[in-house]
Amino acid sequence: MKAKFFLFSLLLSAMTMSAAKTVKPTIERIDPTCWYTGMKNPSLQLMVYGKNIASVTDVAIDYPGVSIDSIVRLDSPNYLFVYINVREAKPGTMTLRFGKKLKADYVLKQREKAGEERRGFDIGDVLYLLMPDRFAQGLDHSKPIAGMNAYKEDRSQPSLRHGGDMEGIRQHLDYFTDLGVTALWFTPVLENNSPDTDNGYSTYHGYATTDYYRVDPRFGTNDDYRRLIDDCHARGLKVVMDMIFNHCGFEHPWVGDMPSKDWFNTPEWLNEKQSGRDPMTGFTANSDGSEPAKSAYLQTSYKLTPVLDPYASEVDLKETVEGWFVPSMPDLNQRNPHVMRYLIQNSKWWIETAGIDGIRMDTYPYAFCDAMALWMRELQSEYPNFNTVGETWVTEPAYTAAWQKESRAAAGFPNSYLKTVMDFSFFDKLSQAKNEETDGWWQGMNRLYNSFVYDYLYPNPSSVMAFIDNHDTDRFLGAGRDSLMLKQALALLLTVNRIPQLYYGTEIMMNGTKEVTDGNVRKDFPGGFPGDTQSAFTREGRTQIQQQMFGWLSRLLHWRKGNDVITRGTMKQFIPVDGVYVIARQLEDRALDAPQHLVTRTVLTILNGTTKPATMSVGRYKEVIGQTTRAKDVLTNRYYDLSKDLQLKPRQSLVLEYIK
Repeated sequence: MKAKFFLFSLLLSAMTMSAAKTVKPTIERIDPTCWYTGMKNPSLQLMVYGKNIASVTDVAIDYPGVSIDSIVRLDSPNYLFVYINVREAKPGTMTLRFGKKLKADYVLKQREKAGEERRGFDIGDVLYLLMPDRFAQGLDHSKPIAGMNAYKEDRSQPSLRHGGDMEGIRQHLDYFTDLGVTALWFTPVLENNSPDTDNGYSTYHGYATTDYYRVDPRFGTNDDYRRLIDDCHARGLKVVMDMIFNHCGFEHPWVGDMPSKDWFNTPEWLNEKQSGRDPMTGFTANSDGSEPAKSAYLQTSYKLTPVLDPYASEVDLKETVEGWFVPSMPDLNQRNPHVMRYLIQNSKWWIETAGIDGIRMDTYPYAFCDAMALWMRELQSEYPNFNTVGETWVTEPAYTAAWQKESRAAAGFPNSYLKTVMDFSFFDKLSQAKNEETDGWWQGMNRLYNSFVYDYLYPNPSSVMAFIDNHDTDRFLGAGRDSLMLKQALALLLTVNRIPQLYYGTEIMMNGTKEVTDGNVRKDFPGGFPGDTQSAFTREGRTQIQQQMFGWLSRLLHWRKGNDVITRGTMKQFIPVDGVYVIARQLEDRALDAPQHLVTRTVLTILNGTTKPATMSVGRYKEVIGQTTRAKDVLTNRYYDLSKDLQLKPRQSLVLEYIK
């Protein structure tokens, strides 16, 4: 049967190529849309797309310092890959000639700054994650956008688009500086041109890319994105771009016209008849209403452990890295060198073109690790001070640590070159602790203590990103409003040896769960849209409880900004005793009034992990308190006497600072 299918495929391919020869070659698009001179890797892949373009026999470039390395023709007659070398090239417009009559101009640009000058986010930053569709809408928001597949904006539907855009974010940049965050992470902003489904779903979230070089027009233009980033930079805010190399959207042109048979994982499924396909499920309904056969489709197991498991079976590993995330998001084959070169160049292009300060890579372990390591190695070579964080959703520190650059946690696992990983252990343990009483062994704050003890596995714990919730989880508050536990979580998040990430609306106590739909943890920010009766962007517009939380968190964030004790100091934690969890951050520094003398600046984070009053016996912490008798709580400016035991209220949080 396989032999017959293979012969049929060859015959079909031959017929297609024969028919293609009668079609006049055209050029519809070249990716990247432009490029930059002076890059350390002088090789540039040009993906030329157009009807029958592969039939062109001669390709020439007459431009000083540019030479053609190779011409690659794959399975589709509509793609031609031209690999050129631009090592000696100067900025300007060069002309590519395809045969005798066909030509295209291509621009090489001057870089704004050297790669070494681009600095990414680090432990000195606090990232604020927001979803553009749900944050704010600009005054001149356009709808509908001509040329896009069918969609509608309906704020009453949690899974349809709500109409947030770039301009809406830009108009509220002062809000972020008032709050005290230093970096903004937007969920993906690239084009997601998938049509809405009949049952009320859309790709408002941005994780189904249909054009890697175009901002989704519903958010704005590429120029709007650059303008937003420039304005962020002017206010001291960095911008992190969310990227997805694991998969694209079903409406990407590659799906209807695959450059090669192995462009996607499980490509056999795409070759099957898809007439009447549901754009979100990818399946075709049978005419008699019966359940359609899933055929060659391979679903990922969502289990990431086989990637590192020394005993992993082939079938388990295949399901993880080759299975599709969902049927509406075709799984890219990073083992295809042309696919990976395209993606690597795309990330560089956005760094150079938009001026982003970091990348967050979605579904990191789902892609082939060797290919991703190549990407990170090349990015590090070009931008040594840049930073990328990878989503590594397993809640065990040993798993996460293995993905960090130069890890020794997994024998035989290659160096990922990934500087920053996401601390799902912190998130998981805190999610459990918030509903527990801290006991003498395992529950409550013991879970956090027992997570941090494995920091020896990380090559660089200060380059691990911690969070208490995000767009893929229940909000920390769930369906409730426990401000005391939220303050404990935030005090911990912002003082431990981690890069902290906040989720939009936490500062005003937005809540919600994913029980019914993800949209319930991605609600609109109050005041961001026309017709909103309340605006949480201003002090006057916030309710009393919202303002209390905003003010509390803002004080902590502004205190943290530029605080060397938090960003460079050592960390020491104490086993929770009597329900009290204490973490000390210390930094030896020169005294301001007597630079010849060294002093130790100390920050103590003290949490009562119970719903009852508790006593902190200060004598137990003498090694970090020493002879200090007075410390200030940075959250209230109240002074505490450290010469005697501290009496703590239920779930009380203290962040004390002093010099000894």
